[in-house]
Amino acid sequence: MLDALITSKTRVRLLVKFFLNPTLKAYLRQLANEFGESTNSVRLELNRLKEAGLLDSKQEGNTVLYQAKQDHPLFPEIRKIVTKVTGIDSVVESLIERIGNMDQAYLVGDYAKGKDSGLIDVVLIGDLNKTILQDTIDTAESLINRKIRTLVLTKEEFEANTLKKDEPFLLLWSKN
Repeated sequence: MLDALITSKTRVRLLVKFFLNPTLKAYLRQLANEFGESTNSVRLELNRLKEAGLLDSKQEGNTVLYQAKQDHPLFPEIRKIVTKVTGIDSVVESLIERIGNMDQAYLVGDYAKGKDSGLIDVVLIGDLNKTILQDTIDTAESLINRKIRTLVLTKEEFEANTLKKDEPFLLLWSKN
């Protein structure tokens, strides 16, 4: 859907990458390798997004790191668009309404790294009805054309597991 609005597939990938996980930092060659594109095409789009004020860059040694500019006035709106296009917003909303006593929901895996891989990994914290959860996931998958993989944990299990790993996780929703 975003491809119809923005004709550059590289720009769409960069927006998804940086706006799904705004704390993520990446450099040119890393992005070019990940996208399977030339460094020139990625550099061109990085420069356009930087000129528009949507990305910050920072020199570290010989490497320039790019990151979403969170204080840009359009940042919240672009982030909402990206989450809508990837389907993450509808997944969380439908889960919250139906599955029981949920305390928090986290995005992990590829989407937390800013990669639109088609598989959404979500960690749910709380005491949830697993039958309703699976029905909700089945419905959401058909609506967004992506697979959803969930892991239900207690708060203690989540803290014990995430503190040991160096993988990014993003808070999608919290009861508080």
